Amino acid sequence: MSKFYVIATPIGNMGDITLRAIETLKEVDLVLCEDTRETKKIFQKYNINTPTMSYHSQSKLNKVDKIFELLEEGKNLALVSDAGTPTISDPGAMLISKIKEKFSQKTVFGEEPRRPSSGVEVIPIPGASAVIAALSASGLPTHEFTFLGFLPHKKGRETLFKEIAESKRTMVFYESPHRILKTLESLNKFCPNKKVCIAREITKIYEEFKTGTPQELLEYLKKNPVKQKGEFTVLVS
Repeated sequence: MSKFYVIATPIGNMGDITLRAIETLKEVDLVLCEDTRETKKIFQKYNINTPTMSYHSQSKLNKVDKIFELLEEGKNLALVSDAGTPTISDPGAMLISKIKEKFSQKTVFGEEPRRPSSGVEVIPIPGASAVIAALSASGLPTHEFTFLGFLPHKKGRETLFKEIAESKRTMVFYESPHRILKTLESLNKFCPNKKVCIAREITKIYEEFKTGTPQELLEYLKKNPVKQKGEFTVLVS
């Protein structure tokens, strides 16, 4: 039975990778990468020489067929994204779905399932995740939360801000540097009294957590343009 590993990689600090992840990346037959250039940086640091192949949101169907072919040959593969846990706001989720559909174990009701030699076992290798890292250090309630991924640029955006305003759970989403001010303006419009935490450049040199009302954070970023750069995880309580 082939194995397909879903491996989390560092979101910034290169030291945030597990021993199990390194060992697995060295042992598999091929590593599927969102961007092979980014993955090579990890390979160079940890002396990993496994062959790589790109797989991303623009990959064509023949790339999926090639992956199926390798799995049918009994090859063990791994999937990594540029940073963090694959499939979380990541095109890898579709690939996992296709693999499970292609190699699913079909049984007749009442029969004991059999594990065919042609099956594929999907195995997670957990590690860094910007969502969990941001929650852990935000100081906001974490017993219940909803992750929204990246907010839509236009269609449905206002509806989501209304949902955030009405939610009794902590809401978490990713935002790009060129949209962070507009996002805070929208939060200020729909939920001005909510507590917001912006986590910027998590695990990197300029890591920063800033908490306040949407208006306070908006004023802070406007007064400090350099703070508008980087990758943001936004949490709303």
